Amino acid sequence: MRPIGVFDSGVGGLTVVRALRRRLPAEAVLYLGDTARLPYGTKSPETVARYTQRNVDLLLERGVKGVVVACNTASAVALPRLASPVPVWGVIEPGARRAAAASAGRVGVVGTESTIRSDAYGEALRRLRPGLEVASEACPLFVPLVEEGWLDDPVTERVAERYLAPLVARGIDTLVLGCTHYPLLAPLLTRLLGPGVGLVDSGEAVAEQLAGDLARAGLLASGRRGEDHFLVTDAAERFGQLAGRILGGAVSLELVEVI
Repeated sequence: MRPIGVFDSGVGGLTVVRALRRRLPAEAVLYLGDTARLPYGTKSPETVARYTQRNVDLLLERGVKGVVVACNTASAVALPRLASPVPVWGVIEPGARRAAAASAGRVGVVGTESTIRSDAYGEALRRLRPGLEVASEACPLFVPLVEEGWLDDPVTERVAERYLAPLVARGIDTLVLGCTHYPLLAPLLTRLLGPGVGLVDSGEAVAEQLAGDLARAGLLASGRRGEDHFLVTDAAERFGQLAGRILGGAVSLELVEVI
C-alpha cells in the first residue's frame, strides 16, 4: 500500500497527520519534518521553494501516492511552482473555504511572517466571499514556542495575548490557524478569545478534501491501516517526544539528509 506523504518544517504538520488518521483510518502516512532548517516562515520565498521541492522529491523517491504540503508558508509561496508527478495538496485553500463558510463576516488569520506577507489566505477568503473582512497578524514566536513544547506556559500566554489583541479589537468571529503548529495552541487561543470566536484548523479541512479526491481517483486504501513512518532532518529525540504527545504514542523515526 502506497502511503500519503506529508511534509512540514517541523512538528506542526503532525496536526495534519492526526486529522488524516481520524478521517482516513486505513491510510498509511510517510511524514517528513525538515527540523534542521526550520523555521520556514522567516526565510525568502526562493529559499522556501527550493527546500520544498527537495523535500517533496525525497517523499516521491519513497513511493508516496500523493503529497500534503502541510507547511502553510510552503503552501503560500512554493506550491504554484512545485513539480510533482503525483497529486499535491496545500492547506491554504481548504482552510480558507472552511473559514469563509463558517464566518459571520469578520475573519482573523494568524500565521508566519511569510504566510501573512503573501496574503494567500486573504486573497483566497476574499475570492470565496467578496466583502468578507479579513484581518491578518504575523505570529513568528509561536513556532519556536511549540517546538519547545511550551504549549501552556505563561510566556506563551503573554505572547499570544499580544498577538491576538489587534484581531480582538477588529471584532473577529472566526480565526484561521494559518500554520500547522498553531492547532497545538488551540486550547490557549480559545481561552483567550472566548466562546464567540471559532477556530479553523486547516489540517482538518485538507483531510476532508483528501478523502474526496482519493475516492474519486480510486486511490483510497482499505482494510487495516498501514504503518506510519516519520523522517526528520535533525533533533530526532525532541521530535519524537513531541510527536508522542501529539499523536498519542511512540512513533517510528528515521534521520535523513535532504540535499
